[in-house]
Amino acid sequence: MKICIAGAGAIGCALAARLAKVHKQLCLLARGDNLIRIKEQGIHLSDLDGEHHVHVRASDDANFLGPQDLILICTKTMALETILTSIQPMIHSNTVVIPVVNGIPWWYFKGIESRFGGENIRALDPKDQLETLLPHSQIIGSVIFLTASRVGLGNVKANNPHLIVLGEINHEMTDRLEAIRTVFELAGIESRSTDNIRDQLWTKVAANLTSNPLSVVTQSTLEQIYSDPRLTPLVRSILDETMLTAAAFGAKIRFDPPTFMELGAGMGAIKTSMLQDYEAGLPLETDAIGNSVLELASKMDLSMPTTKHIINLAEFMSEQQRSVA
Repeated sequence: MKICIAGAGAIGCALAARLAKVHKQLCLLARGDNLIRIKEQGIHLSDLDGEHHVHVRASDDANFLGPQDLILICTKTMALETILTSIQPMIHSNTVVIPVVNGIPWWYFKGIESRFGGENIRALDPKDQLETLLPHSQIIGSVIFLTASRVGLGNVKANNPHLIVLGEINHEMTDRLEAIRTVFELAGIESRSTDNIRDQLWTKVAANLTSNPLSVVTQSTLEQIYSDPRLTPLVRSILDETMLTAAAFGAKIRFDPPTFMELGAGMGAIKTSMLQDYEAGLPLETDAIGNSVLELASKMDLSMPTTKHIINLAEFMSEQQRSVA
């Protein structure tokens, strides 16, 4: 199987470091200084299993990398249209694409019967470009539970267990789904297949939405967000609003709130990806993680006042910081 990872951020490099050890045809689509360093020195990952150092074929030219059987999109959602445009030379009729991205996916209403069937998530795809670039029949959905941070170009640290959940967006259990699940399993990444990827998505959405925007506003770690008594009432309010919205769309979130809070606190002194972006002066991924959920809530005439206030504050802080810079 020819595999390409499109995007060389923390998650992309972490997956590349594990996958390249057993999948020798793996390649990486990257750019800029990151690409230069990876071509010169390879990728280094430090995780619970030890130190991993690999060299992979890397380029910023999809034509050079050639057609691929499996493409993992590991980028911020703001860059989806750009990355999907760039990978077109790598896609053939049987290519499977897995967007390893945060938040509600643009394809949420594709592939299933729903009163909103066929609609796009406007916060993510206002001009219907993503569906045009990538037919939903070639997508397998994913939810990744992997906290990674970049400590240098091509150098990543991940201090928690790796898990990826995969599912067809039409909720069928297929041979291609099992084959791709095995790809990750062979690389030492816990992988599970599911017949309802949307339930799993909401679990990750709840984790992201209760932590990411609030981490920017409070400059706090996951441990602080889920354990400090001055923050936990806000977290619980956002969690309750999110769970109500998920339930309105028929999703089943399989945890109770107290356990959710304990698990969050147990993640330790980790900075969220959104806080890392804020500190680096980068745009925040609030559309996928937050505004898409608010969009879904509005479809059911639900309000999420606490969630909306925290997202607004995070966006304001980000705009202020970048305007000064």
